[in-house]
Amino acid sequence: MRQSCRALDWGQGVPLPRDSGARGGSMSTCSVSKGCFVFKPNSKKRRISSTGDYFSEGKNDSEDSGLRFATCQLLWKQINSEMEKIQDELNKQLFDNLINFLRQSHSEFQTESTEWMCRMKSSEIPTAALVLGVNVTDHDLTFKSLSEVLQDSITPYVVSLQAKECPGIKHLLQKLMGQLMNCYVDVDDSEEEECVNISQKKMRCSMASLSQWYKDVTKKSGFETSSKKRTSSSRHWQSPPIVVIFKDMESFTTKVLQDFIVISSQHIHEIPLVLIFGIATSPMIIHRLLPHSVSSLLCIELFQSLSCKEHMATVIDKLLLTTQFPFKLSEKVLQVLINIFLYHDFSVQNFIKGFQLSVVEHFYSQPLSVLCCQLQEAKKRINSLSHNQCENIRSLPSFRRYVESQVSEKQIALLTEDNFLKEVTQTLLEDLNSYHENYFPVLRCLHVFTSSLPKYPLGKQIRELHCACLGKRVWETEEYGSAVQLMRMLAKAELVAILQKCVEIFTSSSGKQFSNTIEKMEEFLTRFQNLEVAETNDIQDVSVSSQNELQKKTDLYHLQKTLLELKESKRSKKLTKFEMLRFEVVDFIESLVRSYLTPAEMQTLNEVVYFNTANTLREHLNAAPRIALHTALNNPYCYLKNQTLKSDVGCISNTAPDICIAYKLHLECGRLINLVDWLEAFSTVVTAVEGKDLDSTATDQMDEIIHARFIRAVSELELLGFIKPSKQKTDHVARLTWGGC
Repeated sequence: MRQSCRALDWGQGVPLPRDSGARGGSMSTCSVSKGCFVFKPNSKKRRISSTGDYFSEGKNDSEDSGLRFATCQLLWKQINSEMEKIQDELNKQLFDNLINFLRQSHSEFQTESTEWMCRMKSSEIPTAALVLGVNVTDHDLTFKSLSEVLQDSITPYVVSLQAKECPGIKHLLQKLMGQLMNCYVDVDDSEEEECVNISQKKMRCSMASLSQWYKDVTKKSGFETSSKKRTSSSRHWQSPPIVVIFKDMESFTTKVLQDFIVISSQHIHEIPLVLIFGIATSPMIIHRLLPHSVSSLLCIELFQSLSCKEHMATVIDKLLLTTQFPFKLSEKVLQVLINIFLYHDFSVQNFIKGFQLSVVEHFYSQPLSVLCCQLQEAKKRINSLSHNQCENIRSLPSFRRYVESQVSEKQIALLTEDNFLKEVTQTLLEDLNSYHENYFPVLRCLHVFTSSLPKYPLGKQIRELHCACLGKRVWETEEYGSAVQLMRMLAKAELVAILQKCVEIFTSSSGKQFSNTIEKMEEFLTRFQNLEVAETNDIQDVSVSSQNELQKKTDLYHLQKTLLELKESKRSKKLTKFEMLRFEVVDFIESLVRSYLTPAEMQTLNEVVYFNTANTLREHLNAAPRIALHTALNNPYCYLKNQTLKSDVGCISNTAPDICIAYKLHLECGRLINLVDWLEAFSTVVTAVEGKDLDSTATDQMDEIIHARFIRAVSELELLGFIKPSKQKTDHVARLTWGGC
């Protein structure tokens, strides 16, 4: 079965190891000569098997894979819908301010007011400088939402420009007019056909053409002619402005911006043009890019969007710190996503993508994720669990801990009776749901206390406190001890304000066990109010009595004795009523923390709703291009999941892609690779099929095909940077990469 080829001059002629080379099996050879030995692969390995759906592969091939996939889709649809609402709420104030700015500029053009006439004479263009922050990847979504809002309420003529599409003023005008040709409002069919015909004609891209086009299209749309039937929406004004959005102003060349602004200012009396500059850094970039003679042509108003950190805090608060969605992230997974946000790109959209990947990975890797749904639906699904799914529940680490804590009779029933297990599972899921209902209000209450402390021992943001509580018993940490000590020194006004906020939190929560907590806190507030009156009277009595004592004893000896007694009494004085009450409040908060902020991993069946495979998520999100590329070329099965690509370590399968075969062969080479020998080895591997002999059956046509495949594979390796042409020898290439990954 062994077929040897002539000795190959691989680079510097380094002999191949006994167990290396291009082999199709796991057999080893013993030879004193240099060479490359090829073993014909087993034909059974080359049978193509269907991979099926993503949720039905490998270990996850179970009867409920379709239900898990449907549950995953429904959950993400709900999360995505909530995310869109959050985005709209966060951008609402910014967009409202921009709309008011555009309406003011637009109304001045409509009525030809004195201010607009003055602006026309000075050729000033209304300009909004929109500072969005360094999270550039989020800007596209913001501008998309802004365009939709403007088109709904102000004007159908909104153009978005990017620097990479506008290297020159000619390209900018082409892009501007090209987008405007498709920005028609609803008109009659006949009029729409005319507009389409106009847009299809080859027009000269200039501001004069744009001015003429604007006059024609507004007349046809019925914006200016009141006698015609207005088919456009009433939300648009008579002469809607043309809004030009520069998405990434810093990336535009200075000359392009200057030319466009100067040309536009000369036609501002004909076209109601409004500019919006998307700025990632600072508004000063406008004056750095534009000289004063050009910037003076702009009437600039500054707008600031919500910072990405505040945006992120809102997303975490609305999506993660809530009982609205059953899916949860473990401490390590959440920390991975937060670290990527803080130390890589400040992108909220990338955080959401990481969150989405966590959802998909959880439903793919956890067979019991079918129960990760609303409580009532989960109870129904528990009743229909199969025996295999019951065994999956029994194999959960948290459930094993629960079984070990039970009496022997109950242990036997849990491990042997499926019906009893289902009943207990329903109860455990109810307890897990109650845990979350109680956890989040207490967490918010504790955050109200800790966020008011100096130096923020438990973190300023609630996400930091949440991570601390998820990972371990927070009351056993040094940071918590420091926070409690500082809480015992809070002033009365601060303590009262904090208690009032906590009462509001518990009142609005869905937890059923907080009625007594609310009553206790309201009692504390009442006692603080009564304490103020009592302390006022006590202070007055003490001051009067001390003054009387000092007046009675006027000689030096008695005066000195009295002062020493007062000093000593201050040292050994008892706690005041306020201090005792403050200690009671802090102790009560500590009792809530110890009762409700236990780590999530201590909860039974937490694996059903918590995704805790942080390493998998880190591999997906933290790019390691060299390792990924080496893995893909050395073991294509890792990504393609095709059974025919499985091979033993160190073997080269002829069913692998051509670039993988060429890559594995090149790993056995030295600094220089002989292309002829490389081609021969490649051809030997490719044609090593059961029942065929290369020397007897190969034809010229087959050789040409293999040659072409080899050239393409080598070109791809050169493109990826593994090899380069060598000047030392024309028929050799130089290897560029060394070492393992």
